Amino acid sequence: MSIAAKPSVTPTPAGHHEARIAARNAAIVERGQRAVTLAILTLGILLFLLPLYVMLAMALKHQTEVATTSMWAWPKQPTLANFHEVLTNPNVSFSLFLKNTTVITVTTTIGVVLTSAMAAYGFARVEFVGRDRIFLVLLATMMLPSIVTMIPTYVMYANVGWVNSFKPLIVPSFFGGGAFNIFLLRQFYMGIPRELDEAAFLDGASHWTVFTQVLLPLARPALVTVALFHFMGTWRDLIGPLLYLNDPDKQTLEVGLNTYSALQGEKWHLLMAGSVLIMIPIIVMFFIGQRSFVKGIVMTGGK
Repeated sequence: MSIAAKPSVTPTPAGHHEARIAARNAAIVERGQRAVTLAILTLGILLFLLPLYVMLAMALKHQTEVATTSMWAWPKQPTLANFHEVLTNPNVSFSLFLKNTTVITVTTTIGVVLTSAMAAYGFARVEFVGRDRIFLVLLATMMLPSIVTMIPTYVMYANVGWVNSFKPLIVPSFFGGGAFNIFLLRQFYMGIPRELDEAAFLDGASHWTVFTQVLLPLARPALVTVALFHFMGTWRDLIGPLLYLNDPDKQTLEVGLNTYSALQGEKWHLLMAGSVLIMIPIIVMFFIGQRSFVKGIVMTGGK
């Protein structure tokens, strides 16, 4: 018994016309959505750059121009004299503050990256009793405001004689690296196939070998992300140095800028010049690690 073949349906001119209209409408909607998205992103960029513009504009103005023009106005004759005056002020040694800040920031960044990477490996790859529960407790510590533990922590450091030294700011970074950093790196490790670990174990590798020679090279974007987050946070930290450092020669840039503000009063052009100088290393570090930073954020699921 033969089955008759179905006759082919030939599109009519009217069908072609409707398809073209639908495709044209879809393209218009897509272009409209893209234009709205770009407009929103552009507005967001301008809002974020606006404070930087005001800060830079005021840092380049003379004192008389600051008093006679709007803060939004770009200086008619930009000058770098404000930066020179800030750097050469005899009462506030920005070079010494830069040295102190660099020592604290670089040392703690190294400690945070190393210890958080090791702790995250334990939570991601090592099986032990209560691992997930301990990890949940670790995440719960992120909901505890730092202001709550500030006084007990200060009392503890005072009892061991660490106040007025860099130890309270440096030593804790070598004990875990912080819950957020551990979480970020653990999420990255969880995305690396376990087959790589198993192949290394079959070749006789230990956990340390797998960690240092398999996972760490692959985790470079996440490590750079953690390093940049911590570098920026520590470089701009005010509360920690203000709380633990009493000696003026041990002050950091943020505390020094606060002291400079008290000495200069309302000389906003000098304060803005000091703020620009403090921000330069952060901007440089971000542009150096920009690609790895963005890749690390995307691959760890951070938003």
